[in-house]
Amino acid sequence: MRTPHAAVTAPPSDTEGTMESHPTSGGHSVRTRSQHQRRKRIVQAAAALASRGGVEAMQMRTVAERAGVALGTLYRYFPSKMDLVVAVVGEEIDLLESSIERRPPSASTPAGRAVDVLMRATRGLMREPELADALIRSLILAEVETPFGDRMTDLLLRVSADGAAREQPSEEQTALAGSLSSIWVHELLEMLRGRRTYEQIQRRIEIAASRLLTDL
Repeated sequence: MRTPHAAVTAPPSDTEGTMESHPTSGGHSVRTRSQHQRRKRIVQAAAALASRGGVEAMQMRTVAERAGVALGTLYRYFPSKMDLVVAVVGEEIDLLESSIERRPPSASTPAGRAVDVLMRATRGLMREPELADALIRSLILAEVETPFGDRMTDLLLRVSADGAAREQPSEEQTALAGSLSSIWVHELLEMLRGRRTYEQIQRRIEIAASRLLTDL
């Protein structure tokens, strides 16, 4: 669950519209690809800045300069700093999901698989504690809708099912998985504050998962 920040390199200028303004037979796909690459560049630039100085370092003008885009272009993709934070979080979850697809949890119980996922996420985030702290604190104070909780809950439900065909999770099952996700966020914040060790978090998550996911 780590954004490849070192790969971020800003081009000399935005060159905005270079690909978009000259349609070819595949003009639409070229525009889409160019926009996707620009958006990814912006998100990686923001993550790189946050990893060194927290959310305070994610000044919109600084992000634009690092990503090599015009400030107006940045605002078209991300109207506010919080929208940008949400995008960084989304990319971190994408990386976690890719990791799980490559190496699924091997535990024999739903609780064990959930613990594997959450501790894998913890290790990934703690490789860059400044970024983790920025993301967690910003999500707690978020004034925009964030997909973080829902995506983590869905991920926990999927690994709990272990690939087995299952009906739509019940309201109770969703609430239980969501509660475990919330506990993990709280414990991670405590670790960032220096009040928990990795081992303490793991033990607490194991206890919570064994109680909450018994019937999943």
